[in-house]
Amino acid sequence: MRGQLQTARPDAEAGRLWARPMDEVMAAPVGLHSLGLGHERDGLYYIPAGYRADRPMPLVVWLHGAGGNAADGLAPLCGLADARGLILLAPESRRRTWDAIRGEIGPDVAFIDRSLRSVFSRYSVDPAHLAIAGFSDGASYALLLGLTNGDLFTHVMAFAPGQMAPEESRGRPRLFIAHGMRDSVVPISCSRRLVPQLRRDGYEVRFQEFDGSHTVPAEVVRAAIDWFAPIR
Repeated sequence: MRGQLQTARPDAEAGRLWARPMDEVMAAPVGLHSLGLGHERDGLYYIPAGYRADRPMPLVVWLHGAGGNAADGLAPLCGLADARGLILLAPESRRRTWDAIRGEIGPDVAFIDRSLRSVFSRYSVDPAHLAIAGFSDGASYALLLGLTNGDLFTHVMAFAPGQMAPEESRGRPRLFIAHGMRDSVVPISCSRRLVPQLRRDGYEVRFQEFDGSHTVPAEVVRAAIDWFAPIR
């Protein structure tokens, strides 16, 4: 549900995000921009050329893998953003990887919430097409935050996820999980165990295995975007 920008402090240690799309937004430019919310670690967002404030667009929050950055995160999606009308947001983890992976959830949740608030205040986002996605550690974190915040995210896209254990889930976001059969970093057995459990828990899951290693092939990204925001 679209509403006013929230001012309550997020319950970051519980993984909760409180930012929500807004009914009234400021005029803002298209193209690639820095978030301007951090110093050594910040983030990027991309607004497609066809953006119009009176036409809310789908948004994808992309979380990079361990040791990565925002540019790495946006690389798989930038080529599709203009063609498919997607707003992209790629925050960076406060340290080398995401806080929950290090066992200290909180700082990255708060930064992602600030990042969402910033984009929501400037651009019109479709609350019915709001995804969180990621690769490797970012995929695990996307699943954690996506299931914890299923009242915000409608879709979750996880490429080569490993661990995922939310303390409390909300809503029923749709899930797309993809994993390379020759992945030697995060074995495909992780997803093969995870997917049946998610289905037993009542989630709609599309699972795609591919002949590859620890990577995100372009054709798999396209399949995920087709699933998330099909051409109308």
